[in-house]
Amino acid sequence: MTYTGRFAPSPTGLLHIGSLLTALASYADAKAHGGRWLVRMEDLDPPREMAGAADDILRTLEAFGFQWDGEVVYQSRRHPLYQAALGRLKKQGLIYPCYCSRKDWQARARIGIDGPIYDGQCGRPDYRPSENDLHKTPAWRLRAQDETIGFDDRIVGHYAHNPARDIGDFVLLRADGFWAYQLAVVADDADQGITHIVRGQDLLVSTPRQIGLQRYLGMPTPHYAHLPLLLNKQHQKWSKQTLAPALDLKQREQLLRQVMAYLNLPPAPETDRPSELLDWAVQHWQIDNVPKTGICTE
Repeated sequence: MTYTGRFAPSPTGLLHIGSLLTALASYADAKAHGGRWLVRMEDLDPPREMAGAADDILRTLEAFGFQWDGEVVYQSRRHPLYQAALGRLKKQGLIYPCYCSRKDWQARARIGIDGPIYDGQCGRPDYRPSENDLHKTPAWRLRAQDETIGFDDRIVGHYAHNPARDIGDFVLLRADGFWAYQLAVVADDADQGITHIVRGQDLLVSTPRQIGLQRYLGMPTPHYAHLPLLLNKQHQKWSKQTLAPALDLKQREQLLRQVMAYLNLPPAPETDRPSELLDWAVQHWQIDNVPKTGICTE
């Protein structure tokens, strides 16, 4: 099996230190295995996107020495792929239309491991939408199966939960017409032949959902490795929401060395060429040395 990995940023903001850690780890793991490293732009939520961010992300990756294989894929151009996957799930009776507003269903919800759990109202056999509901565009939810789905993560170890009990029926196509992350990422990974996924531990809880979708759609399950999150002094994940500063291109060497240290890579020789630091990371990459828990950066 030829290794194919990917880095899949969202253009809701510019790359920051957490993004750089994920890019470096996914790149080093792919190249250390003699594999391919793809870049996919996860631009499925136009209202949240920052103008010009997609182009800035690519320019920043290039400035830090990254070279990806093949063309950049944009999720915003792949709606037929997601529609086909949704159609296959519909034929199996695994999805149903949901007319509930977020405010209404969350008022009835209990809290699960990833937020409020939908109570399944629109998926009940005796449920009949009102005349008013029939004039609305519904969301489409996957009927979560009552089964434990687990996997062996290359960093975290074994992880499992029961989607029906812990997550609930989750949205695949939003009422506003935008595709949900869970369906799109599964369809894209299968279509692009992704064999290994290296990403942050904030997505660990999503993985059983995605494995379930892969099984229902007859798609292969990649190998997963969930990286420790970089935390600020409040022990919050560095992200756009916690105002993580954008990467400073004038500090490329310093920033690359910083994330290499977070990943427990040995110090690289002096150089002012980012590509040489990336080569060093590939040559000395050992995923077993990556910390298993969050890393405080301040």
